[in-house]
Amino acid sequence: MKSLLIAAASVTLLTALPAQAADLAATAAGLRDKALSDPTAWDVLESLTTEVGARPVGSPAMARAKDWSVETFKRLGFANVKVESFETGAWSRGPESASVISPYPQALHILGLGGSSPTPKGGLEAEIVVFSTYADLLAQPVGSLKGKIAVVTQKMTRTQDGSGYGAINAQRTSGPLEAAKRGAAAYLTRSLSTDDTRLPHTGGAAPAGIPAAALSTVDAELLDHMAARGKPIKVRLDMQSSFNPKAQAWNISGEIVGREKPDEVLVIGGHLDSWDPGTGAVDDGAGVAIMTGAAKVIASLPQAPRRTIRVVMFGSEEQGGSGGAYATAHKDEITNIVFVGESDEGAGVIWKVDLPKGSRAAPAMQTFANVVAPLKVAVTGDPSRFGGSDVAGMVRLGAPVADLHQDASRYFDLHHSADDTLDKVDPKELAQNVAVWTALLYTVADSDIDFRKFLAPEAK
Repeated sequence: MKSLLIAAASVTLLTALPAQAADLAATAAGLRDKALSDPTAWDVLESLTTEVGARPVGSPAMARAKDWSVETFKRLGFANVKVESFETGAWSRGPESASVISPYPQALHILGLGGSSPTPKGGLEAEIVVFSTYADLLAQPVGSLKGKIAVVTQKMTRTQDGSGYGAINAQRTSGPLEAAKRGAAAYLTRSLSTDDTRLPHTGGAAPAGIPAAALSTVDAELLDHMAARGKPIKVRLDMQSSFNPKAQAWNISGEIVGREKPDEVLVIGGHLDSWDPGTGAVDDGAGVAIMTGAAKVIASLPQAPRRTIRVVMFGSEEQGGSGGAYATAHKDEITNIVFVGESDEGAGVIWKVDLPKGSRAAPAMQTFANVVAPLKVAVTGDPSRFGGSDVAGMVRLGAPVADLHQDASRYFDLHHSADDTLDKVDPKELAQNVAVWTALLYTVADSDIDFRKFLAPEAK
């Protein structure tokens, strides 16, 4: 009799599974379509950039952004709204100027790099040494640049996947240190950008004890032309800045609480902070808006998904600290975090998704792949590797992550510059992002998929 009952239960389960899968797919497809026209993400982005604007960590604007986040989560109906404070270093820009004073006097357009030291009061004047590649700078012996301003003018390559940025990133992040090792009095680098305007692009760099700034791409080329004439070139820099090693910062979160397994959590988000030249629309107001919008679309269902979706607005990605702080604060929760993800590449359309290792063939992920195929998204069998700076700490602790690749062809024309503003965001492309994230989050949150079981034993 017992064996008959087990057999009957097995038949019932087998016949029920296809129906459950069909329901999951149908609901995910419906949410995808709703997300394409839902205004939440755009409204959130418009509100953030209009009412707060640029949000450097440690600034009064960042404190306003924290309050804005709490109000936004509550207004949209998120539960368990939480503010988690932490301390981090915060570099702040002061007055800046640069110019060629001989032999061809002209103004230069710069932005100091985060971590730069100020010049002496009244500025500094020195001869420049121009290197057409970063490798050329590294080839110089220690002490060879004493008293000079090192200038690297290597160009960044435009790519769809952003690899051009990664290939040249050390030119900005480590360049000041390398120049200082060789005795340089200051460091200038061509902006890590693919634009052709006179707007420089800032970004973080390792503190090196010398002034360091990014030149507009146009001004970097101007110095190349001057150097080609063979005459000594003298530049004047005046850069004032300050650094607070213990600035207050916050990670702010809100939840769509799961109906059956509320303790199993998807942690997703974008970073709330930004650099100061623009209004932080592309980097990373768009990511904050995409994740908030996706969760809100899912919350519109008659019942919540089985698992909890937690949206985090991370408070210090650009200068570091928020991801590590969040991972430390939630390390005891890590086994219940079933998935993490971050949107931090602007609002260009998603064209490829890499899932946690080995999970592409799982029924829920097959459903997801089918649902997003009409959006021209390829769901690959390649394992995800990064996910984003703010979730990297949780990934190191064992949380599964996905990489949703956006078209970055234009992203580096804008990011970290005065052109990072709302008008550069295409509402339709923003909505496509929301639709893809909505489909992924729902299929994970309303299924039993366990990404950890697909990982090799040594990766667990």
